[in-house]
Amino acid sequence: MAATRLDKLLAQSGERTRSEAARLIRTGRVTIDGTVQTNPACKADTDNAEVCLDGQRLQDTPYQYWMLHKPAGILTAARDRNAETVMDLLPKPLQVRDVMPVGRLDKDTTGLLLFTSDGTLCHRLLAPKTHVWKEYLATVDGELTEEHIALFRQGVPLKDFTALPAELSVVSASASESHAKVRIREGKYHQIKRMFGALQLRVTALHRQAFGPLTLDIPCGVYRALRKDEIAALYRAAAMDGDERHG
Repeated sequence: MAATRLDKLLAQSGERTRSEAARLIRTGRVTIDGTVQTNPACKADTDNAEVCLDGQRLQDTPYQYWMLHKPAGILTAARDRNAETVMDLLPKPLQVRDVMPVGRLDKDTTGLLLFTSDGTLCHRLLAPKTHVWKEYLATVDGELTEEHIALFRQGVPLKDFTALPAELSVVSASASESHAKVRIREGKYHQIKRMFGALQLRVTALHRQAFGPLTLDIPCGVYRALRKDEIAALYRAAAMDGDERHG
């Protein structure tokens, strides 16, 4: 990797602007191979030098990879004139870095939502032929039975398509309410709600706890950058070869 200006390296994480990065450098909080560097224009190659901010090694991240624990009542959209969107929950520097959600969660659905500026990865994760599994916890009115499990396994016929075979595991069930784990390989509009609806069951709560190899591990409303091993796992899930990878 070619050497890059220090202020640009710090800004590439999406957590701070270029000017904020420069201020951090000037105040002596950045080191290169253990030596304090106060010149924002100084260049470094993170492949061959250890660049640290406050003692923590900096990774070169020209592409952004984040997860958010989406709360209920928030739209999955880039912007909306009348409602809060998931982009409003991210740090402002990320909002100008072409970071976009990978797919969508309904307004009342909570849980794991991925964001990236890597358009190729985003497309591959959502492509039907890739079949990346998503896992949800669902609460439904009524009692779930073995018959429902079998119907999900076969693929539930809907008005405009037949859903791919899915996995339904009952966590608890009573005549009035059931809790279940659902794993699907698609992500079409209101799909899980429609699948249960086709079986005369109404979803009252839905939460995504996993996307491909990633499991949600942060509180509601909180976001974090993905680790390098998590990014690599996403590439593997998307069946991307080395020439397509940026992480």
